[in-house]
Amino acid sequence: MGLIRRAGLGVLLAWALAVSAWAQGSPGPLRLRVVGGLAGLNQYTRHEQPFWSTELARLSDGKVSAEILPFDQAGVRGQDMLQLMKLGVLPFGTALLSLSAGTEPLLAAPDLAGLNPDMATLRRNVALFRPQIARTLRERHGIELLAVYTYPAQVLYCKKAFDGLGGLAGRRIRVASPSQADWVEALGATPVSVGFAGIIDNLRAGNTDCAITGTMSGNTIGLHEHTSHLHPMAVSWGLAVFGANRGHWEALPEALRVLLLRELPKLEQAIWAESERETGEGLACNTGAAGCAGGRPGRMVPLRSTADDEQRRRQIFSTTVLPRWVQRCGPACAEVWNRSLGPATGQLAVAR
Repeated sequence: MGLIRRAGLGVLLAWALAVSAWAQGSPGPLRLRVVGGLAGLNQYTRHEQPFWSTELARLSDGKVSAEILPFDQAGVRGQDMLQLMKLGVLPFGTALLSLSAGTEPLLAAPDLAGLNPDMATLRRNVALFRPQIARTLRERHGIELLAVYTYPAQVLYCKKAFDGLGGLAGRRIRVASPSQADWVEALGATPVSVGFAGIIDNLRAGNTDCAITGTMSGNTIGLHEHTSHLHPMAVSWGLAVFGANRGHWEALPEALRVLLLRELPKLEQAIWAESERETGEGLACNTGAAGCAGGRPGRMVPLRSTADDEQRRRQIFSTTVLPRWVQRCGPACAEVWNRSLGPATGQLAVAR
């Protein structure tokens, strides 16, 4: 960590010199370095990458440009994003909350497994919890929150037939977060933590029987060719925060900060709209239904989410997911939940 800290200080110094020169009218654009979201997914290829690679230069009349890499191709572990941003090694970065929960479990709250069955509920809960996300990033990690992104609904793909959520007992299921693991265990199944890039290989090797991932994200990597049955219930969504190291942010010229604060909400809105559209389109593509325009048609068997499944979702969230999150996060997190999300969800957290 000492080496990383020294590297961070060096980057901060180089950044400060570059910003100072730009503010004094030195020739050439100021060039930002950005680490974005998951490579290959439309949220990155259609929105993040074009904004930083092309749009920023146009919006700033050529005064500012940026280079961006997805974090999973930049040699950066998702679990390390907050720390590297805090140190200034990464001036601007995108952190998946599912991967950051080990460092900061409070940030997992608005996307706990089973909490948000639809996009409308997700939007409401993120809006309610956003001030707490911003405060936590600023006070504990020295990060300025600039945007909150989401991926399409994360659903269940399985290699063999099953009869609703009650039919998953005994299966090994890929998960991407601690709360997904809690949710899977409550079904009587075994959670297996696997990174997004390893989903297909683990299914092929027989290490997993099912996988939880995004409707269109799964289609993009060909998951519909390795699984046969799809349950449409949103287990969770995959939230990400985009922010800047506060030292870098405050060193930027005011005009650039104003520009980014004006334009990044538009980028955020575009990504949310893309994810909402792709949730339905991904289901259509995986099952070969009408409405598949941007993906690859598959032949998966779609299950119907029953009243029993919905009751099971609510029960698992109340009796397992929320209590275990509080156990990991602590009594202060229970208090934050009860002030923010508790009244809207009708679920109060109890610290034990």
